Amino acid sequence: MPLDSVRPVSTSTRTRILEVAATLVRESPDGDISTRAVCEAAKVGAPALYRHFGDKEGLLSAVVDHGFEKYLATKRERGETTDPVEDLRRGWDSHVAFALDNRNLYRLMNSPAMRTPPAAALESHRILTGDLERAAAQGRIRIAPELAAQMIMSANVGVALMLVSRPATFDDIEVSRRVRDALHATVLTPDVSPSAQPDAEVPTAAARLSALLRQEHGAGLSTAEAALMKEWLDRVANARPDT
Repeated sequence: MPLDSVRPVSTSTRTRILEVAATLVRESPDGDISTRAVCEAAKVGAPALYRHFGDKEGLLSAVVDHGFEKYLATKRERGETTDPVEDLRRGWDSHVAFALDNRNLYRLMNSPAMRTPPAAALESHRILTGDLERAAAQGRIRIAPELAAQMIMSANVGVALMLVSRPATFDDIEVSRRVRDALHATVLTPDVSPSAQPDAEVPTAAARLSALLRQEHGAGLSTAEAALMKEWLDRVANARPDT
């Protein structure tokens, strides 16, 4: 019986397995790896790998989080500026830059084979939603932050995947900026201060009020009242112009 199967495995062993797996993913022609190859390169038995990561999907999810953590660290260190719209622009560009610098890792992160979204992907979405909530509080988006986040993230990931997976067709980074600006023009209000918009559109006003109520934790409303108010305001904010 392998020694790893009868005694606890040290933290350094987990780290070694993770780093070896990350290297194999990066060097693989298609980003795929086998647990057997990882065990051989890390010089550990299969029980050690499965004890730490459960299965291959668990290992790959940990590899994604390990690599994406560096990207998220830069976003955390950057912090929030007073201009959430500029933060949104920079966030889009840094997302695409990370994908281009980590092609196999990025494809893996967005693979349909990953049944459970990596923690890093969820945190990235929370950061985006937070920037949009700040923009909404300033009256600078046309729809509710949650819907805006879904639209922006899906477009951001789509562009990044095309640049990473089909470089022969998508060979100009300018397409990323064009898609970003086109989508932002749909989601965001014009770049003027809220005070300069006395006739703000109803959806923008609804999105702003919803964001402000969240910031004030309901502003005196009960939990049920606040939830109902948010539902109403988000419905107004997200209404299509022809409805």
